[in-house]
Amino acid sequence: MEQGKILIVVPAYNEQGNILKVIRDIRENVPDSDILIINDCSLDNTSITARRAEGVKVVDLPYNLGIGGAVQTGFKYAYAKGYDYAIQIDGDGQHPPGEVNKLLSTMKKTGCDMVIGSRFLDIHSFRTTWSRRLGIKIFDLLFRLLIRTKVTDSTSGFRLYNKKSIALLSKHYPDDYPEPDAIILLKKHGLRFTEVGVQMKHREFGASSITMIKSPYYMVKVIMSIFFSYVRTRW
Repeated sequence: MEQGKILIVVPAYNEQGNILKVIRDIRENVPDSDILIINDCSLDNTSITARRAEGVKVVDLPYNLGIGGAVQTGFKYAYAKGYDYAIQIDGDGQHPPGEVNKLLSTMKKTGCDMVIGSRFLDIHSFRTTWSRRLGIKIFDLLFRLLIRTKVTDSTSGFRLYNKKSIALLSKHYPDDYPEPDAIILLKKHGLRFTEVGVQMKHREFGASSITMIKSPYYMVKVIMSIFFSYVRTRW
């Protein structure tokens, strides 16, 4: 894997307070990678701030596409430029680039097409709010029922993809809260994935788009989306 070209895809929405630190951490821990910031039509100075970092590529989306559209933009770029690996690291600073080597070594060892960094797999880490943890456990039960696979952290956006998964997801990727749906999508196309335990952190600035009030709506929406994806897979 040392021979492969690596692209770090950083979706960012209103992350002017976090983005430069994220870029510095990536450069310190994954120095041979290229960095692509996807500015999802932020209302603050995320784009201007990111462009202060020399050598970083920034794509400014003309409309707010949400996390799915932003990440798929990164897949399309990685596919068009012939990258061997793409690593998704969120722009809020919660995904430590120092944990990237765990993802890389796990992919090398298992030969899987995607590796998910999990907060809940044999590691003590920041584990988000109780309501989101409840949702993740419900999603895990769904995956066990539908695809007979245990997924401890299906909403984690800290992920490594190889060429096969980049090619697939550059063409097909869920629009809204896509991480759980993408698992079904990979299964549908015969690609393999696994998880590895990683440390995650609290965001230092800004706030998550999924608030306590929105959490029940998010949970119901994702459950329905997982079922619809599964039905399409069965067809």
